[in-house]
Amino acid sequence: MGALIAVLTFLVVVVGFLGIWVFASAEGDQEQIRKRMSSVHKAERRGEVGLGLKLVRDEMMSNVPWLHQIMMKWSWSTKLQDFVMQSGMTLKPAKLLMICAIAGIGAYLGAAYFLPHFYYTLPIGIIAAFLPVAFVAFKRRVRLRKFEEHFPEALDLLGRAVRAGHAFTTGLEMISKECPEPLAGEFRTAFEEQNFGLPLRDALLNLTERIPLIDVRFFVTALLIQKETGGNLAEILDGLARVIRDRFRIYREVQVRTAQGRLTAGILIALPIAMLLILSALNPKYIGVLFTDPLGPVILATAAIMQLIGSAILWKIIHFEV
Repeated sequence: MGALIAVLTFLVVVVGFLGIWVFASAEGDQEQIRKRMSSVHKAERRGEVGLGLKLVRDEMMSNVPWLHQIMMKWSWSTKLQDFVMQSGMTLKPAKLLMICAIAGIGAYLGAAYFLPHFYYTLPIGIIAAFLPVAFVAFKRRVRLRKFEEHFPEALDLLGRAVRAGHAFTTGLEMISKECPEPLAGEFRTAFEEQNFGLPLRDALLNLTERIPLIDVRFFVTALLIQKETGGNLAEILDGLARVIRDRFRIYREVQVRTAQGRLTAGILIALPIAMLLILSALNPKYIGVLFTDPLGPVILATAAIMQLIGSAILWKIIHFEV
């Protein structure tokens, strides 16, 4: 018992220091410079731009040098950084991992204080560790969806600017001033990149990396083809905006027609958990067997795994890519 108390005390102290380090470390005033330099680095990494000045400044994974060096050796660190950047959060990948570790260890210790069995506390800790990543994924999805909804408006504005005789880059600047976020911020970044000397082609390709949407790829591909072969740019932008609006219309029709299926799926997913809570409140002895019998944790774990598999299948059935 004394060893267990010592281990728990050590973990609590470690979690406390990690929490202070995560929330006390500021991003600093270099964040905007880091974003601009990282865009230049991405263009250099593609090997398609010859810069007269070799800019050697890597993308920072953490404010802690040794942790940054460790994460730079892992290939998935860049994907995690792009994932966080696409959510619009000014959060470094190392800090996100630390927050996940703090949440997991803290939830595990809190659950171990109330629940005696390891079978219950470990899943709680694992779920809590994935909650920060799930929150970032939610923010990313909302931000990309908002960008996609306002994207046709930006194309219309850009087409009107081209018809009025303005340069294409001037149209990018107009989008950054007239359109709402996050669309304005992304086009402002693209405009500033080419304004600071990065070729327009690489600035647009950086836009596709920051916003991984098929509509943005169509937009950039159409611009690059038009730049090489010529053609009426305003008509191309109008046609692309019309296609995106039609796709959103079809997507909303699909949402309406699958509303009953989505409601049924939600009920089926929530029914086992709701029944477990209701029976625990009405007849605790009836449900208590699952927590006292040695086979109880095995049965609960099997039911949870089957529930997750069924939820994934239902989610796949009721969601369509349009």
